Amino acid sequence: MPENLAELQRAITELGERAAALRATHAMYPDDAAGTAEAALAELGFAEQLLGDCGARLAADHDAEAPRRAPADDERTVLRAVFTQLSVPVVLLDHEGYIRRINAIGADRLGSTSGYLTGKPFHTFIDLRRRAAMRSWLAAVARGGEPASFESRLARRGWAEDVHLTLTRLEIPTEAEPQVLVVMSPPLAVSAEGPAPLEPEVEDQVVVLAARRLDVLARMTRLLLRSAGPGGAGEALALDKAAALLADSYADWVVVDVCDRPDRIEDTRREVVSGPAGDPLRAELAALDPAASPIAREVIANAKSVLHQQIDDEGVLGSAASGAPVLSALGAGSLLCVPLTGTRGVRGALTLIRRSNRGAFRLADLGLIEEIGEHIGLALAPPPTE
Repeated sequence: MPENLAELQRAITELGERAAALRATHAMYPDDAAGTAEAALAELGFAEQLLGDCGARLAADHDAEAPRRAPADDERTVLRAVFTQLSVPVVLLDHEGYIRRINAIGADRLGSTSGYLTGKPFHTFIDLRRRAAMRSWLAAVARGGEPASFESRLARRGWAEDVHLTLTRLEIPTEAEPQVLVVMSPPLAVSAEGPAPLEPEVEDQVVVLAARRLDVLARMTRLLLRSAGPGGAGEALALDKAAALLADSYADWVVVDVCDRPDRIEDTRREVVSGPAGDPLRAELAALDPAASPIAREVIANAKSVLHQQIDDEGVLGSAASGAPVLSALGAGSLLCVPLTGTRGVRGALTLIRRSNRGAFRLADLGLIEEIGEHIGLALAPPPTE
């Protein structure tokens, strides 16, 4: 390992040049990903050693009795700069999995800034299907001290990306509990799910998104008008088609729950579930008791919408028969739920779910679905009188 700061800086510079060359090679020759990934892992091991050396030197500087040296002396400043500008994405977690420090490229990988990310639980940036495994590996490394290396998946707002994570326990004299260093590198194998978002980049343009929302609202209005009949006939068909329209053009999964009396939420029934054709999860989602869904219960009881641009709690839609959170099984990335408001109050809840590799719901989407929820609520037959 480098003996002084000059050698350390030179090693970091050379590592950055080699990493840039590997990225360029991977971009030009994607079919040779296996060989490139092996070389990247070798560089990752070297980067880990460099970081360990930096940590040891920081600890030695802290313990040394040198009154003449200020806490922010030149060497520690350089070492912090090395960590921040390191060309490999790295995150330092505390023993509970919260981000203590993250370098510039790591923050960019998570789609935010280091200031915002510091203090956030790292597992919330992991795809729901991989989150439980991530927590277990983190606990094992913090407890046992043995490094762990495994495939995972990052989930940002509107983007999912396969990644290879390497976790290493760090003993820092100034900390009562061990820290865990996480290094992110390209995956060894490409996931069948694919990391690219389903939404093309052009749809980030405000005008295109606004036009799309207007089109969905117009189609929904025409559908409800055609489905209306004397005495409210055909409302069940309208719900089926309305859910199918939204699932086809605006979400991956659509759930409609109906409650005749908001003061008796336990009587809420799951009316419609629309999603990918032939998906076995559709029947399981339809069989769940909507009264056991925290988000549907909250929306019906409070008559207020809920938007989760990035899902932190995978249990808000309830659990499957196996006990696993439903949202994890669906591969959810974002979710919104709005009340179905009729002439006599809230009649139910409309829930839309998008997978993690699709653009996340935004506030403008929430406004549109609230409008549609009110239209559906007005189209429902009046509740039975007692």
